[in-house]
Amino acid sequence: MAETAKWYVVHTYSGYENTVKATIEKTVESRALQDQILAVSIPLESVTEITETGASKTYDRKVYPGYVLVKMVYSDDTWHVIKNIRGVTGFVGSSSNDPTPLTDDEVYAMGVEKREIIVNYSVGDTVRILDGPLSSFTGTVENIEVDKNKVSVVVSMFGRETPVEFELDQVEVISQ
Repeated sequence: MAETAKWYVVHTYSGYENTVKATIEKTVESRALQDQILAVSIPLESVTEITETGASKTYDRKVYPGYVLVKMVYSDDTWHVIKNIRGVTGFVGSSSNDPTPLTDDEVYAMGVEKREIIVNYSVGDTVRILDGPLSSFTGTVENIEVDKNKVSVVVSMFGRETPVEFELDQVEVISQ
């Protein structure tokens, strides 16, 4: 069942996101719906503010206030469970009775799920650039930041060595 589960966006009253998330999780537990409703998420970002006194204060802020993301197998039953939770106004979609699931790219862009990228090159390796304006160029890996999905490659352009940043999956190692 889990392979047909998709992420849906649930609209809530402002300020009810945490309550809705907790209620969905409690309902899933009490009705044994773990195979139907797999995950509930409120995307957060870490924000640091500098106060007038110069002190810094860090806190988590909701990226999409008024929305909760739910990974579920869509059916009449799961629709009714979510729709009847206090604070939920409906699903995002062409109509609230016909929610539109998020695409994989949207899910990754929101940071709700991460793609696992296996890096088969290391610093000093020669790589070919696969995509973008420099596709088919080759260069040497200078730095790899897996947590930021970035690789820095030194490319020779117009007789100069120039470091260029790419996403990890935009380059491949050239087999020796």
